[in-house]
Amino acid sequence: MDHAIEVTDNPDAKRFEITVDGKLGGFAEYHRLTGRLVFTHTEVDDAFEGQGLGSRLVHDALDSARAAGLSVVPRCPFVARYIERHPEYRDLVAGHRPDAAEPTG
Repeated sequence: MDHAIEVTDNPDAKRFEITVDGKLGGFAEYHRLTGRLVFTHTEVDDAFEGQGLGSRLVHDALDSARAAGLSVVPRCPFVARYIERHPEYRDLVAGHRPDAAEPTG
């Protein structure tokens, strides 16, 4: 069964939200500073665990940051791990040096 999944920025709540068929499935909280988003916490409702919603949420949130020209500070461990596993987002990390050696291992 296909579900309507949508990720939106809710700046009043300072978080990106993911909905499934109109029901809140999770969120990624952030603090917005000049030119950057500091991700502090990501949570997915127990009813939706194991369905990839956390990854979809972070993916879309990072794409939104990129589109807005913002860098990110991944204080949330889930966001940090997502960026580690998806090197195409490493350039968004505040202070990232493209000439720095990539970690081995």
